[in-house]
Amino acid sequence: MTNTLYDALIAPHATNGAVFLTLDDGSRVTYAEYVARVAQLANVLGDAGVKPGDRVVVQAPKLLDTVALYGAALQSGAVYLPLNTAYTKSELTYFIEDAAPALIVCDVRDETEVSDAAQKKTPVLTLAKAGDGTISRKANGKSKSFQTVPRGPDDLAALLYTSGTTGRSKGAMLSHKNLLSNAASLADLWHITRNDRLVHALPIFHTHGLFVAMNTSLLAGAEVRLMADFDLDTIIAEIPASTLLMGVPTFYTRLLADPRLTRSLVENMRLFVSGSAPLLAETHTAFEDRTGHRILERYGMTETNMITSNPYEAERLAGTVGYALPGTEVEITDGGTPVAPGQVGMIEVRGDNVFQGYWNMPEKTAEELRDNGFFITGDLGVKSEDGRISIVGRQKDLIISGGYNIYPKEIEDVINDIDGVVESAVFGVPNADFGESVFAAVVCQDPSLSEDDIASKVEPKLARFKHPRRYILKDALPRNTMGKVQKNILRKTYGDSE
Repeated sequence: MTNTLYDALIAPHATNGAVFLTLDDGSRVTYAEYVARVAQLANVLGDAGVKPGDRVVVQAPKLLDTVALYGAALQSGAVYLPLNTAYTKSELTYFIEDAAPALIVCDVRDETEVSDAAQKKTPVLTLAKAGDGTISRKANGKSKSFQTVPRGPDDLAALLYTSGTTGRSKGAMLSHKNLLSNAASLADLWHITRNDRLVHALPIFHTHGLFVAMNTSLLAGAEVRLMADFDLDTIIAEIPASTLLMGVPTFYTRLLADPRLTRSLVENMRLFVSGSAPLLAETHTAFEDRTGHRILERYGMTETNMITSNPYEAERLAGTVGYALPGTEVEITDGGTPVAPGQVGMIEVRGDNVFQGYWNMPEKTAEELRDNGFFITGDLGVKSEDGRISIVGRQKDLIISGGYNIYPKEIEDVINDIDGVVESAVFGVPNADFGESVFAAVVCQDPSLSEDDIASKVEPKLARFKHPRRYILKDALPRNTMGKVQKNILRKTYGDSE
């Protein structure tokens, strides 16, 4: 196999006339047309002064040119840095200052705000659904060929920000080898081929939608039905002509709530994959009862890509995340020492899929990436005698809602800044649709401060998916004898509130 993502995923398709993308307007883009568009955008990046190793920040809608821009960054030797489209100006400012990109590409509607977040120090180009963004217009007149910039397997291909123990987002540095090795393992394990058609309703600023779904499709030469957003009616309409669906648990709870989900609807489907958040056993069972398909659950993180997967052909057990991927080692440890099968411990992982460290954070890298190559995930798990992994909890207070990682401290800092608030504790409670909901317990010294008052002050500061679903006003937070807030008591008290 070739050593870089462009050489493996894109270059082989230069003369491939098969359909790669089917878009929401019904138009189809062949692989060869995609390769040509990638080259046109790579020429734009070159004209903008993007050099090998430079970061290209992309906060843009899910369009053909957004997917092609990912390829263009790879072809030009740049480091692709996608950002959640829900991030606010204050959040963007941190990412831009930390990553120091050479270029930012954003939705045309957000150009002024993004330019302000970059303090007008970084060039900004735009993308638009109508195809009339500045980067698209520039690309239209460019050559459909570009001299690919040589890169090695250990060179960075992407930088993805993830929450950490301090609440401050960390940039996970991902190499060509990290991403390509993982795509190859998954495509082989899940039997993805050019005969597949993937319903793609995931965001592409995220490991699942970009690296799991898109990289495996490109590697295999599969067709992708690219949906701009999750839309239940569209998914149901596309399933009969498709073979694959990759989603978060919310996708499956929404499908189960619709009577149109039947065995006859899915008779052409080959595989349903779930990840990014725990899939409830009841959802797993209900889906199998309705459709005859057992959802394949897998486990991964931004820093490691995918770590484990339930098997394609053998039994997929509800409540487990399966076995370590080929070439990936997974250990359950206590202080770095492996524990016996059946015992709970920290999940640690080593392999070509494990990231290169955190951008600009050598101390944090040293804390979480051992000298022997094992990454400390922060998740607690159990390994069975035959190697099957089950996740039992998270050492950190990370909340996963709708497939998005949410770190409570970031939200607590915003709440605690409100005049009249003494302190707060943000925690997750089970939610059948989203996996978890965000709750906030708040202690106020100002008795006139209401839940609505707090919500109105929090909303402009944080992306919508981080907004607490409920604010609980309390006289005091539960604490242990050492003064530590006991979020486990809050979760237990309010866990049935959804």
